[in-house]
Amino acid sequence: MFTSIEGLLAEHAELQVTLSDAAVHADPARAKKLNRRYAELNQIVSAHADWEATRNDIEAARELAKDDPAFVEELPAMEELLVQQAEKLRRLLIPRDPDDGRDIIMEIKGGEGGEESALFAADLLRMYTHYAESRGWRVEILDKTESDLGGFKDVQVAIKANASEPANGAWARLKYEGGVHRVQRVPSTESQGRIHTSTTGVLVFPEVDEPEEVEIHQNDLRIDVFRSGGPGGQSVNTTDSAVRITHVPTGIVVSCQNEKSQIQNRESAMRVLRARILARQQEELAAAASDSRKSQIRSMDRSERIRTYNFPENRIADHRTGYKSYNLDQVMNGAIDPLIESCIAVDEEARLQALADQK
Repeated sequence: MFTSIEGLLAEHAELQVTLSDAAVHADPARAKKLNRRYAELNQIVSAHADWEATRNDIEAARELAKDDPAFVEELPAMEELLVQQAEKLRRLLIPRDPDDGRDIIMEIKGGEGGEESALFAADLLRMYTHYAESRGWRVEILDKTESDLGGFKDVQVAIKANASEPANGAWARLKYEGGVHRVQRVPSTESQGRIHTSTTGVLVFPEVDEPEEVEIHQNDLRIDVFRSGGPGGQSVNTTDSAVRITHVPTGIVVSCQNEKSQIQNRESAMRVLRARILARQQEELAAAASDSRKSQIRSMDRSERIRTYNFPENRIADHRTGYKSYNLDQVMNGAIDPLIESCIAVDEEARLQALADQK
């Protein structure tokens, strides 16, 4: 059982030696990558040690039971624990998404529904902000375009996880949030109390760790500067501080106007651009990857309707996993872990089945 683990244990031991070399930390990018891999393997090594210890305890209890029947009574609980530990280890051995340790760039865009869609975009931003805060993560607004009623036509944020948990970045959990989120409720603009259905789009990209990770030639960029504007087209800035960057080879366009400094807006736009280019490259790789490496939940189709938020019934439903509950008020305050766990569980089962089919 777990015959594939020997190579991972050896890799963990080698990394331990490598990371003890001070010279490695002279290259922050390499050190970060090695630390992330070491943290991933640490989880496996720890789970394997627990499983081995319980298995040894069971063998010892069976041996002692020959002379003392009291040890027989301890065996059922120990054997149940062994089953649980084996399942945990089995799931940890599923090939991980190599980006799980990354931070993310998230874009929330108004869709069908006009002002109501923009207001729901603001609600989703609050939901993700509360969720991030509950985990000790940091949320940074990179750019936003507000609507007349205080919603967001478009908002871009960076979400950074705890540096103390390099193996479990924001991407590991929030990558499943990309898609179309449908809301059913009575809008604040509705005078007759009718329920409307609107949609808001969410895009999630793993953030690039180091600028050199994604090669961008300066000659491939077209950079325009302009004055930022606010709701209703009012001028917010009297200087050309807003920045629009077009990556000519891919046609990707990013604009940022949140900061008063043109330099800061350009830096933010470049962060988003790198993330989008990395995502484009990964989509191309995923299209050619084996089924066992593709996510069964995180579709590349950004037009896919993934979730419905029904306010009159206080109901939340995930259309990919079948998850449904009647605590929408709590979900909108950031209690989205059960939704995310349902995605992770379905995704892991599909990956395990794909691996089994290959044997």
